[in-house]
Amino acid sequence: MNAAAKVEQLRISKGKRRISALTAYDYPTARLLDEAGIDLLLVGDSLGMVVLGFPDTTHVTMEHMEHHVAAVARANPQALVLGDLPIHSYDTPKLALQSAQRLIAVGADAVKLEGGEIMAATVQHLTDHGIAVVGHMGMLPQQVLEEGGYRKKGKTPAAAEQLLRDADALEKAGVCAIVLESIVPAVATTITQQTRVPTIGIGCGEITCDGEVAVIADLLGSFPWFVPPFAKPEAQLAELTRQAARAYRQRVCGA
Repeated sequence: MNAAAKVEQLRISKGKRRISALTAYDYPTARLLDEAGIDLLLVGDSLGMVVLGFPDTTHVTMEHMEHHVAAVARANPQALVLGDLPIHSYDTPKLALQSAQRLIAVGADAVKLEGGEIMAATVQHLTDHGIAVVGHMGMLPQQVLEEGGYRKKGKTPAAAEQLLRDADALEKAGVCAIVLESIVPAVATTITQQTRVPTIGIGCGEITCDGEVAVIADLLGSFPWFVPPFAKPEAQLAELTRQAARAYRQRVCGA
């Protein structure tokens, strides 16, 4: 399936079926998730923390993203490959287009950027040039330093109204879907009901959006040093890895 067909399949899923999305940062993980039938593989700038060991996403560069998008794309997945535009790679519409084209060139089917109404002109510029864009609103990880931490969004009527305006602006600019992160469940539900493009939630409660995305390390329990409160591990690979390494050491060293 080509990129355009994958994007259209995502777009028309609204109201028909729920969307499963997971992050992937390397070839074997991408293959395994695709074989499991996951709909969307997000090469997220979350790799800054769970792969590269940075404290947050603000250290991730275009070079990092190109490297990991290319690795995931080599799996030739049926799933849509979505690449994050890292911080400062889309400060202007012109720069955003250049950055998006770099990720598309190494195998992304679509790109994702953070921000609502304020990013509408940039989204429009990308879609006018044939780039498929997924929006990201609510809690914005790339703004964690300015905000002084990760905070739930939509707690007040004014904040909820702004989120609705953000979603409307992104939809009108041509996004094919919108990620909603850490938004009050009732507000996430309203946004989902009022937008014509699919919403993909993380930290917004269960079944408030048209689909869900999770960080693969949270799902597998492979990054035990920080686990978000909304994470629901399906495995505990961290301890299994420790056990395997200890068994190997004992086999090799005898102690």
